[in-house]
Amino acid sequence: MVRRGSVLRDPCFCRRRRSRLLYPNPTAANRALSEQWRWPHFSTRELSCRCGGRFCGGQYWHDAGFLDALEDMRARAGGPLVLTSGHRCAGWNASVGGAPLSRHKQIAADIRIAGHRRDRLLYAANGAGFTGLGLARSFLHIDRRARPARWYYPGSEKLWIQ
Repeated sequence: MVRRGSVLRDPCFCRRRRSRLLYPNPTAANRALSEQWRWPHFSTRELSCRCGGRFCGGQYWHDAGFLDALEDMRARAGGPLVLTSGHRCAGWNASVGGAPLSRHKQIAADIRIAGHRRDRLLYAANGAGFTGLGLARSFLHIDRRARPARWYYPGSEKLWIQ
Protein backbone atom coordinates (compact mmCIF):
# COMPACT_ATOMS: atom_id res chain seq x y z
CA MET A 1 0.00 0.00 0.00
CA VAL A 2 1.16 3.51 -0.77
CA ARG A 3 -0.01 6.49 1.30
CA ARG A 4 -0.90 9.64 -0.65
CA GLY A 5 -2.48 12.34 1.49
CA SER A 6 -5.36 10.79 3.41
CA VAL A 7 -5.85 7.93 0.94
CA LEU A 8 -4.19 4.52 1.00
CA ARG A 9 -3.83 3.20 -2.52
CA ASP A 10 -2.88 -0.24 -3.69
CA PRO A 11 -0.79 0.73 -6.76
CA CYS A 12 -1.53 -2.51 -8.61
CA PHE A 13 -5.27 -2.30 -8.06
CA CYS A 14 -5.64 1.43 -8.66
CA ARG A 15 -3.84 1.23 -11.97
CA ARG A 16 -6.71 -0.89 -13.22
CA ARG A 17 -9.59 1.09 -11.68
CA ARG A 18 -9.07 4.55 -10.27
CA SER A 19 -12.69 4.69 -9.01
CA ARG A 20 -11.77 2.17 -6.29
CA LEU A 21 -9.84 3.62 -3.37
CA LEU A 22 -9.07 2.67 0.20
CA TYR A 23 -9.54 5.46 2.73
CA PRO A 24 -8.11 5.22 6.26
CA ASN A 25 -11.47 6.06 7.90
CA PRO A 26 -15.01 7.32 7.11
CA THR A 27 -14.11 10.93 7.95
CA ALA A 28 -11.34 11.00 5.33
CA ALA A 29 -13.64 9.32 2.82
CA ASN A 30 -16.44 11.82 3.50
CA ARG A 31 -14.06 14.76 3.01
CA ALA A 32 -12.77 13.38 -0.28
CA LEU A 33 -16.10 12.15 -1.63
CA SER A 34 -18.65 14.66 -0.32
CA GLU A 35 -19.20 16.46 -3.63
CA GLN A 36 -19.56 13.26 -5.65
CA TRP A 37 -21.60 11.19 -3.13
CA ARG A 38 -24.79 10.09 -4.93
CA TRP A 39 -25.96 7.17 -2.77
CA PRO A 40 -28.60 8.58 -0.41
CA HIS A 41 -29.40 5.32 1.37
CA PHE A 42 -25.87 4.31 2.35
CA SER A 43 -22.97 5.89 4.20
CA THR A 44 -19.22 5.44 4.36
CA ARG A 45 -19.57 4.58 8.06
CA GLU A 46 -21.88 1.58 7.51
CA LEU A 47 -19.58 0.18 4.79
CA SER A 48 -16.36 0.76 6.76
CA CYS A 49 -14.38 -1.78 8.78
CA ARG A 50 -16.00 -2.44 12.15
CA CYS A 51 -12.94 -3.54 14.08
CA GLY A 52 -13.42 -0.61 16.45
CA GLY A 53 -9.83 0.55 16.07
CA ARG A 54 -8.30 -2.77 17.08
CA PHE A 55 -6.59 -3.25 13.71
CA CYS A 56 -7.29 -0.09 11.68
CA GLY A 57 -9.03 3.25 11.98
CA GLY A 58 -12.20 2.07 10.24
CA GLN A 59 -10.95 1.73 6.68
CA TYR A 60 -13.43 2.47 3.91
CA TRP A 61 -13.07 0.90 0.47
CA HIS A 62 -14.81 3.08 -2.12
CA ASP A 63 -16.24 1.41 -5.22
CA ALA A 64 -18.80 3.51 -7.08
CA GLY A 65 -20.05 0.55 -9.13
CA PHE A 66 -20.69 -1.48 -5.97
CA LEU A 67 -22.64 1.40 -4.44
CA ASP A 68 -24.69 1.86 -7.63
CA ALA A 69 -25.60 -1.84 -7.52
CA LEU A 70 -26.42 -1.58 -3.79
CA GLU A 71 -28.85 1.31 -4.44
CA ASP A 72 -30.38 -0.71 -7.30
CA MET A 73 -30.77 -3.73 -5.02
CA ARG A 74 -32.47 -1.58 -2.38
CA ALA A 75 -34.98 -0.30 -4.95
CA ARG A 76 -35.66 -3.84 -6.20
CA ALA A 77 -36.08 -5.12 -2.62
CA GLY A 78 -38.64 -2.40 -1.99
CA GLY A 79 -37.17 -1.09 1.23
CA PRO A 80 -34.17 -0.48 3.45
CA LEU A 81 -31.23 -2.86 3.59
CA VAL A 82 -29.43 -3.27 6.91
CA LEU A 83 -25.73 -3.93 6.33
CA THR A 84 -24.11 -6.02 9.04
CA SER A 85 -20.66 -6.04 7.43
CA GLY A 86 -18.90 -4.13 4.65
CA HIS A 87 -15.16 -3.68 4.17
CA ARG A 88 -12.92 -5.52 6.64
CA CYS A 89 -9.27 -4.82 7.28
CA ALA A 90 -7.09 -7.95 7.22
CA GLY A 91 -6.91 -8.11 11.03
CA TRP A 92 -10.67 -7.87 11.53
CA ASN A 93 -11.35 -10.35 8.74
CA ALA A 94 -9.11 -12.91 10.44
CA SER A 95 -10.60 -12.12 13.86
CA VAL A 96 -14.19 -12.81 12.69
CA GLY A 97 -13.18 -16.02 10.90
CA GLY A 98 -13.39 -14.60 7.37
CA ALA A 99 -11.84 -16.47 4.47
CA PRO A 100 -8.21 -15.50 3.77
CA LEU A 101 -9.21 -14.29 0.28
CA SER A 102 -12.52 -12.77 1.42
CA ARG A 103 -14.11 -10.17 -0.83
CA HIS A 104 -14.74 -8.17 2.35
CA LYS A 105 -11.04 -7.24 2.30
CA GLN A 106 -11.96 -5.01 -0.62
CA ILE A 107 -15.72 -4.54 -0.79
CA ALA A 108 -18.59 -6.88 -0.10
CA ALA A 109 -21.64 -6.60 2.13
CA ASP A 110 -23.65 -8.84 4.39
CA ILE A 111 -27.32 -7.85 4.46
CA ARG A 112 -29.61 -8.74 7.35
CA ILE A 113 -32.48 -10.99 6.27
CA ALA A 114 -34.95 -9.81 8.96
CA GLY A 115 -37.71 -7.75 7.38
CA HIS A 116 -37.30 -9.32 3.93
CA ARG A 117 -38.48 -12.42 2.15
CA ARG A 118 -35.42 -14.49 1.25
CA ASP A 119 -36.53 -15.11 -2.34
CA ARG A 120 -37.16 -11.41 -2.99
CA LEU A 121 -33.85 -10.37 -1.48
CA LEU A 122 -31.99 -12.92 -3.60
CA TYR A 123 -33.92 -11.84 -6.71
CA ALA A 124 -33.04 -8.19 -5.98
CA ALA A 125 -29.33 -9.04 -5.56
CA ASN A 126 -29.26 -10.97 -8.84
CA GLY A 127 -31.12 -8.23 -10.67
CA ALA A 128 -28.74 -5.57 -9.39
CA GLY A 129 -25.76 -7.48 -10.79
CA PHE A 130 -24.23 -9.05 -7.70
CA THR A 131 -22.41 -12.22 -8.72
CA GLY A 132 -21.09 -13.50 -5.39
CA LEU A 133 -24.02 -14.67 -3.28
CA GLY A 134 -23.54 -16.32 0.10
CA LEU A 135 -26.78 -17.58 1.60
CA ALA A 136 -26.73 -17.69 5.41
CA ARG A 137 -29.32 -18.17 8.14
CA SER A 138 -29.53 -14.49 9.10
CA PHE A 139 -27.83 -12.63 6.24
CA LEU A 140 -27.15 -12.57 2.51
CA HIS A 141 -23.53 -11.96 1.47
CA ILE A 142 -23.16 -9.99 -1.78
CA ASP A 143 -20.17 -9.07 -3.89
CA ARG A 144 -19.33 -8.42 -7.54
CA ARG A 145 -16.80 -11.04 -8.58
CA ALA A 146 -15.75 -11.88 -12.14
CA ARG A 147 -16.95 -15.49 -11.98
CA PRO A 148 -20.42 -15.97 -10.49
CA ALA A 149 -20.54 -18.05 -7.32
CA ARG A 150 -23.29 -19.08 -4.93
CA TRP A 151 -22.85 -20.95 -1.68
CA TYR A 152 -24.69 -21.84 1.52
CA TYR A 153 -23.32 -21.20 4.96
CA PRO A 154 -23.62 -24.14 7.40
CA GLY A 155 -27.19 -24.87 8.40
CA SER A 156 -28.81 -22.45 5.97
CA GLU A 157 -29.61 -24.46 2.86
CA LYS A 158 -33.08 -25.60 3.96
CA LEU A 159 -34.05 -21.99 4.71
CA TRP A 160 -33.26 -20.89 1.15
CA ILE A 161 -34.71 -23.85 -0.75
CA GLN A 162 -38.48 -23.86 -0.97
